[in-house]
Amino acid sequence: MPEKVPPDFADAAAIPAEGVTESERYLAKLCRHSFLSLWSYPGVFRDQGRPAGKGDGKEVCDLLVVFENHVIIFSDKDCKFGDGGDLEVEWARWFKKAVRNSAQQVWGAERWIRQFPNRLFLDRRCTIPFPINLPNPNKAIFHRVVVAHDASRACKERLGGSGSLMLDSSLAGDSHFSHMPFTIGQIDIDKGYVHVFDDTTLKIVMSTLDTISDFTAYLTKKERFLTGDRVVWAAGEEELLAIYLRKLNDSGEHDFVIDGNYDVLSFQEGFWEAFLRSPERQAQIESDRVSYSWDKLIEKFAFHAMSGTQYFTSGRPLREQEVMFRFLAREPRTRRRMLATSLHEVLERSIDTKTWSARVMQPLNSGFPHYVFLFLKRRPELTDEDYRGIRKNLLSDYCHVAKLKFPEATDIIGIASEAGLPSRRSEDLMYLDVSSWSPAQAARAKEIQNRFGLLRRVKSGAAREHEYPVDHRGKPRRVTPSRNSPCPCGSGKKFKRCHGADVSGS
Repeated sequence: MPEKVPPDFADAAAIPAEGVTESERYLAKLCRHSFLSLWSYPGVFRDQGRPAGKGDGKEVCDLLVVFENHVIIFSDKDCKFGDGGDLEVEWARWFKKAVRNSAQQVWGAERWIRQFPNRLFLDRRCTIPFPINLPNPNKAIFHRVVVAHDASRACKERLGGSGSLMLDSSLAGDSHFSHMPFTIGQIDIDKGYVHVFDDTTLKIVMSTLDTISDFTAYLTKKERFLTGDRVVWAAGEEELLAIYLRKLNDSGEHDFVIDGNYDVLSFQEGFWEAFLRSPERQAQIESDRVSYSWDKLIEKFAFHAMSGTQYFTSGRPLREQEVMFRFLAREPRTRRRMLATSLHEVLERSIDTKTWSARVMQPLNSGFPHYVFLFLKRRPELTDEDYRGIRKNLLSDYCHVAKLKFPEATDIIGIASEAGLPSRRSEDLMYLDVSSWSPAQAARAKEIQNRFGLLRRVKSGAAREHEYPVDHRGKPRRVTPSRNSPCPCGSGKKFKRCHGADVSGS
């Protein structure tokens, strides 16, 4: 049976709510898919200065995402766009209710979080504190997002097209009321940029940029692009997204790279559709399927930490353990594909092993961890307790020897499970901070290596994972596991029956 944790660590109440309205529940579902449950919280409240449990608090925002220094504040408003009246009048009414009022909520939430980061709660009675640490206000990067519903429907009926709101960076403040309807600029230049998503673009953006790293990178660079000296007009958010995904800056990151010096930039319809139809995008979607098993692993580890059902516990509160899970969630989608594929390869190799199969994955960039993947054979004579104890110790030994083998490592994450395809599967997660490494620790790691022969004969290999895997003939390159091989998520099912059946992306 899983070991229960002490009452002060039992964060079962930290499991996020689902949202109140249908649109809020949909937003929560998208955010859990993109940012995962440990970092996405619908319906966050403030205590209004009252003692805990003494009266209801006030809702801060409809959904809050916190990850490292990034804070994403969502306000979700489902306001009906009038059909029968004058279009300009109906637009002004809808904009005021759905966009400007929502922006006021977002700015208010930002002010509260900056001033009182320790006075956020998950329940209206303000008895369940926000479970993870918020960043220092001086280092926090705030992303303000308004999700405004129903204008997309009206835009399709009146103007045709995809229904997404147009973007015009020259628009600001009250000029929205007199400008062409269905066009968004800066809601208030002095209060910070607000991203406005409609029914069309919400799903497009969040299902395409579906990791916290990919999503926040886009918001940051889009904001910089639209608040510069040039006037930028776009037929919709998806057209900007297509430009962003097609270009790389000098650092090899997606960005709005525009050749030439222009005062005005205009992006008409068609860029997004062309991107969707491209063989590169089709190959990316196919290749990314395996990466979602990495997401599933994170969710499984985080769920047991949040619900207090971990097998091995350290007694540390969730806000301290979150640092370990954060390493896994920081990985962008293409890197998750590479990690999941490697994890699958070690698992598949373990089917025929008599003992265990292991691999060390080195990071591609500084600040990211080294990973140790271990699959240990479960011997039938061992109890669950004995087997899990042996596996935990072996994983720890591997992680320490990995530091010996790769002295540049500063953080090491170990992931272990049963070898082969057992009827029952469990997983262990371990984190070692090895930024400081004493001679005594090095000697201990050397002793372990000599005793057990760990990582003595390491086969080094360099691999590059292309975001858009297309060969020299322009044809998609398959990098996913075979359909009949075991799924790397650890479900015990064949890949075609598990994550191979998922279709991700737009």
